[in-house]
Amino acid sequence: MAETSATPAPAVGASAAAAEPSAVPTYGLERELQRGGAVRVAGVDEVGRGAWAGPVVVCAAVTDGTDPPEGLTDSKKLTPQRRIGIAEQLRPWVYDHAVGGAEPEEIDELGMTRALRLAATRALEALAAPPDAVILDGKHDYLGAPWRVRTEIQADLTSIAVAAASVLAKVHRDAFMAGLHPEFPDYGFDTCVGYPSPVHRSALAEFGPTPHHRMTWSYLDDLPEWRHLRKPRPDPGGQIPLL
Repeated sequence: MAETSATPAPAVGASAAAAEPSAVPTYGLERELQRGGAVRVAGVDEVGRGAWAGPVVVCAAVTDGTDPPEGLTDSKKLTPQRRIGIAEQLRPWVYDHAVGGAEPEEIDELGMTRALRLAATRALEALAAPPDAVILDGKHDYLGAPWRVRTEIQADLTSIAVAAASVLAKVHRDAFMAGLHPEFPDYGFDTCVGYPSPVHRSALAEFGPTPHHRMTWSYLDDLPEWRHLRKPRPDPGGQIPLL
């Protein structure tokens, strides 16, 4: 799973958005890392960690220091239609970006921490050039060496690069899940995108999990006809809290 884009551009510069971090994302974190010697900084965000079905998806985005598309913020703050519109503006605007994923089978085999690391590594290695530093949304560094990582809670609200990554990752994964709807129309993948919902729960109870479901997850314990399909969890080293 890969989606990439790259165009020549300078490092983050003085034309960044100047709004307060509480209102819109800025280049504050990117500039801080650049002052420490990191010329090329990637914002990284994930989507799909808490879903019952579908891949976990990570986007890495590198910006050029210019003002982002108007309205850019954490993808969760945007309506689906608005996210799609901003993503269409982001793809030609970002200097470089790539999307990587880990499939349900990989999540079941590796656990979520290692699956996130796999997806993020795939995204970062698909960039046109490796970044000097990575801003990772959240407090858990699931990436680790050899990457230079700066974790930041709510970076998708404060960092332009991470906000861009959050929107691109969400739109990419939502489109993938919607593409499964014609084959599995009873599960509502076009609306719930693999997360629990009344329609999704009802279909699971009646028809059981699809090949796109995560089979180590505890939702299967609540499905008497299907709980025997649940696979053992990987060792605890592969897990981190979902919230």
